[in-house]
Amino acid sequence: MCITASVGAHGANHFDDVMVIQCALTYVWPGVPYRAAPITGRCDPATIDAIKDFQTRVQNAAKPDGQISAVRGGSLDRLWLEVEPEYNPINLKGIMTRTSFKVLDRYYKHLETAMLTRGITTPLRQAHFLAQLGHESGGFRYTEELASGSAYEGRTDLGNTQKGDGVRFKGRGLIQITGRANYTAYGDAIGMDLTTGGNWTKLSTDPFLAVDCAGWYWETRGLNDLADQDDVQKITRKINGGVNGLKDRKAYLSRAKWFLVYP
Repeated sequence: MCITASVGAHGANHFDDVMVIQCALTYVWPGVPYRAAPITGRCDPATIDAIKDFQTRVQNAAKPDGQISAVRGGSLDRLWLEVEPEYNPINLKGIMTRTSFKVLDRYYKHLETAMLTRGITTPLRQAHFLAQLGHESGGFRYTEELASGSAYEGRTDLGNTQKGDGVRFKGRGLIQITGRANYTAYGDAIGMDLTTGGNWTKLSTDPFLAVDCAGWYWETRGLNDLADQDDVQKITRKINGGVNGLKDRKAYLSRAKWFLVYP
């Protein structure tokens, strides 16, 4: 499900869940005389009032309870009918619940371009792509691996054959591509030498490259086919080498499916 517990009056009101509902509610209140609750992740009185108003006006509820539960049917499914299932800023925010609009705006157009050019053009492919990037980058907040990269030193399977390659070619970009071999292959694909002169840092500092290298990795690893199969575990193994963070990846994917595909 797109939310893990109830949101609203007497609800559990987990931050990510509240963000999802607040984003969805913006589709119901385009302006005067109705106003959507602020997108803050906090279930304040304005959010509860917005839920009650939705239940009254849209669901024709005689006694609105101001709560949306995490079950199929009822208010949650009815609210989904109001959401435009497409890639847009509000839906992206509903997926990347802990990322500011300012950060999302930095990557929004580049993500759109990468998805178009890399064949990530169906809602299900987009949902899987955004979910994996969301986990790998901490919701687009990190474009460079936090660790030093020294653990990759001498990893010939990553192409790290020269002294210092581990640190130089640690994970960068929204999908955290790693190793001299990947930096070389991607650089060759775009006609840019990313292995000399400190150019490797461009994958973390240039927002276009941070997104594009993720799209390149996705396309060259055949991940569109796995997305078509809706196989999050196989996609994770292709990206991570294992299933590290699978629970978080699935949480991103559940939200992405709700906003882009279907709950």
